[in-house]
Amino acid sequence: MEFFQSCASLDFRINSTDEDWIYQEEPHTARRKEILRKYPEIKKLMGYDPSIAYIVTAEVIAQLFMCWLLQGANWSSIFILAYCLGGVLNHSLGSAIHEIGHNLAFGHARPWANRLLSIWCNIPIIVPMAISYKKYHADHHRYLGEENQDVDIPTRLEGYLFRHPITKVLWLLIHPAIHGIRPFYKSPKPLTAWEMINSAIQMTFNLIILKYLGVKSIVYLLSGTLFGLGFHPLAGHFISEHYLFNKGQATHSYYGPLNFILFNVGYHIEHHDFPYIPYNKLPEVKRIAAEYYDQPYHTSWLKVLWDFIFNKDMGPHSRGVGYLKDEKHMLLLSKNGHLLKKES
Repeated sequence: MEFFQSCASLDFRINSTDEDWIYQEEPHTARRKEILRKYPEIKKLMGYDPSIAYIVTAEVIAQLFMCWLLQGANWSSIFILAYCLGGVLNHSLGSAIHEIGHNLAFGHARPWANRLLSIWCNIPIIVPMAISYKKYHADHHRYLGEENQDVDIPTRLEGYLFRHPITKVLWLLIHPAIHGIRPFYKSPKPLTAWEMINSAIQMTFNLIILKYLGVKSIVYLLSGTLFGLGFHPLAGHFISEHYLFNKGQATHSYYGPLNFILFNVGYHIEHHDFPYIPYNKLPEVKRIAAEYYDQPYHTSWLKVLWDFIFNKDMGPHSRGVGYLKDEKHMLLLSKNGHLLKKES
């Protein structure tokens, strides 16, 4: 138990043909079983919360109102508001798509309702992504840290190209495009009917906005997406979640005020332990099983970005950990194969 508590969510991503090595199961599976044995009352927190539909509807309407308001605005006002407001709302809607992708709005019995709500969240984001995100995010949980399956892990080319502070800033700027394209070439899957519905609805909305509100409204929304998911304080959560800020710990939580905006996405260890508990009940998981979450955590996504850029050991190459064991030792290895920690 002590080993799992200290490592708290390790990524399994080492390719080895040595018969002395054995692959271990995704670590949150073992943590989940152990926590539930000790605290069975956590099961009562599992379920869904349809109130998220009211929150995201208010956010979508707010973005549509901004589109109407900015029809005659100057370009500098559009880009400033896109960064300061549009980026915040679109990132929040993106986090809602994550939550809804786990069927946490209307439950597993009504998958169609969850999908429709995620498509509604997608509207101000401009780029159709809600259904594709759900499809690939399932692999992130199932194959956490497996290089060829977990599409959250940057490619080796990304790790090679973006190592200098300047190039890491560039990587953060274009991260929305990289993150959106990476799944389709790293782990391609057949296109589904729901993805086509998502695209058709999104393109129809885009044309309606363009025709009746003009190009500035489209630019405001698209810029909000690119800004909010790129070089933006809120985007620090992408880096904080699975990068190796503490050697041997490949999933971190963030406990700070911005969780309020992003549907508690910062409670990330808790979320991976219990992906079917709604966002507003994750703090209760931490309260009940406090000893399992007594480990290093983030309090500032801005500091996360700063450290990511200026710490030479950090970068796209520092995402993901391998976890293997022989008869006597537990070994944690970084993505490039360096030994990080050895447990007897």
